[in-house]
Amino acid sequence: MAYVEGRVVHDADSHLMELGDCLDDYFDPKFKAAFHELPYYRKKIGDNRWAEKARARQDDPAFRAGDAENILLRKNYDALGAFRREDRPRTVDLLGFASQLVFTTFCLGNFGLDEGDDMGLCYAAAQAHNRMMTDFCQVDRRLLATAYVPLADFDRAKACAAEAIALGAKALMVPSKAPRTHSPSHTALDPVWAQAQEAGIPVLFHVGGEEKLKAAYFENGMPRVKDFHGGEENFTSVSFMAIPEAVQQSLAAMIIDGVMDRFPRLKFGAIELGASWVPSWMRFMDSAHAAFYKNEERLHRLSAPPSEIVRRQVRVTPYPHEDTGWIIANTGEEVCLFSSDFPHVEGGRNPLKRFGDSLAGTSQAAQDRFYRENFIDLMGEGLAEDLRRPRHLMAA
Repeated sequence: MAYVEGRVVHDADSHLMELGDCLDDYFDPKFKAAFHELPYYRKKIGDNRWAEKARARQDDPAFRAGDAENILLRKNYDALGAFRREDRPRTVDLLGFASQLVFTTFCLGNFGLDEGDDMGLCYAAAQAHNRMMTDFCQVDRRLLATAYVPLADFDRAKACAAEAIALGAKALMVPSKAPRTHSPSHTALDPVWAQAQEAGIPVLFHVGGEEKLKAAYFENGMPRVKDFHGGEENFTSVSFMAIPEAVQQSLAAMIIDGVMDRFPRLKFGAIELGASWVPSWMRFMDSAHAAFYKNEERLHRLSAPPSEIVRRQVRVTPYPHEDTGWIIANTGEEVCLFSSDFPHVEGGRNPLKRFGDSLAGTSQAAQDRFYRENFIDLMGEGLAEDLRRPRHLMAA
């Protein structure tokens, strides 16, 4: 028995839990040694006992006997299909999702290379990630690979996007924060957006590529707070507040500077960045549009008020602990998407129930859009026609 039965649900956020050597077979040999010297990589791979332990558990027949009943209970490296691609089709079967967008875990943020001076290594790491992700997802058409495109170098970004699309990526992921020297709305990045629009695939922002909370906020005179993984490197209640700041600014720049009007068929997704901020952000942009309309010619050229452009082209995933019904009521039925965050702890053990409780007061049409139709709209040609509304998953 699958977790989802009798309806079509698309999962807008799932992950791999890669082992430390996951990129080695895909890295340009000219850059592999430099990559291995990165502090992040050396920390991850230095003590390999955790990886050996993860492999051993997935090789243990007694452990694997509990795959089905623990499909949403086992998290991270214990989860079925977390790092072995041959297991992932059964994972999707047991979950019952019609498709899953698949993101990295190990490579989120591209190891900080976008802010560095070695653009060769920056784009080599992105290229290795894209090759690894598309190779992993080839095992099942329901797995929709995301490819990362750094925006720091105009020409390299164009070439990176072209290769990712040729590899079969179903979405392009870009950082939430702006590059060091220019806006994500810079016209020299139009070739990236043009390729995505021509291929019919979306551009996505995902947690991990945002501006982190300034370190000063952690110095509060009290003991450091641990996150739910037991460390300090992930999010706590205060650092959580900074997650959507960069994507709000980047998307606003792309709307106001006309990127979305220049590419009106291109969809954008804000994934695992929360959604409670979206209603006020939409209205704040509309306020900016009204306040500065007299003096800014670029505002005259917009095809619609910013909030309408959001409804037309931007899709977001609420966290399961947010009031999704309220968000939909205050943004419109076009904007929100279901996501599981499988196999991350943050996704919880029963996302359908948590979202379902929040959506209890919404219409059936709004719920269909949340679980299915908005995802189909976001993915465009990245989601094959026969995967959009599979008959065998529809209610009788």
